Amino acid sequence: MAQTEFIQNRDIYERVLLKEVPAAENFLWIGTSDLKDLHVDKKGRMVPFLEILSDLIKRQVSIRLIHAKEPGKAFRDDFDRYPRLIEGMERLLCPRVHFKCVVIDGRFAYTGSANLTGAGMGAKSEKRRNFESGIITTDPKMVGAIADQFDQVWMGTHCTDCGRKDYCADFKDILR
Repeated sequence: MAQTEFIQNRDIYERVLLKEVPAAENFLWIGTSDLKDLHVDKKGRMVPFLEILSDLIKRQVSIRLIHAKEPGKAFRDDFDRYPRLIEGMERLLCPRVHFKCVVIDGRFAYTGSANLTGAGMGAKSEKRRNFESGIITTDPKMVGAIADQFDQVWMGTHCTDCGRKDYCADFKDILR
């Protein structure tokens, strides 16, 4: 039975990052404005979230990541520790992206306020994390709508008429 539920703060971390993301079987799409060196629990030890993504790639899960700006040095250093990510994860930089979403196998989606950061996703301690909220859903219509928005950006639907072309590294050469 399809379900939609409001979640907030630490529940985003537990329900989305710890439960649903590792269960992906076919594909994982992540959209975020900000991206940092997020760490998550993996069998009792804290590891970079990128390790979870690397594990998924090893299981042949397709991963797409859209983000608005380049991540900081700590994220880039962690990224370099997982060579599978270089070939196995597709990334798109779009300076207009401000949505935050996770779509898994076309069966589950999160959308809300949380960026892919420790403070945003609720991985930080109670006194250091952001106040965030969103919804999780298995409703096919809602999952489809969230996936459609992601896919339109991924496919460049808005690029031709975009007013930010000069700031877009991924499409700069194509659009001129």
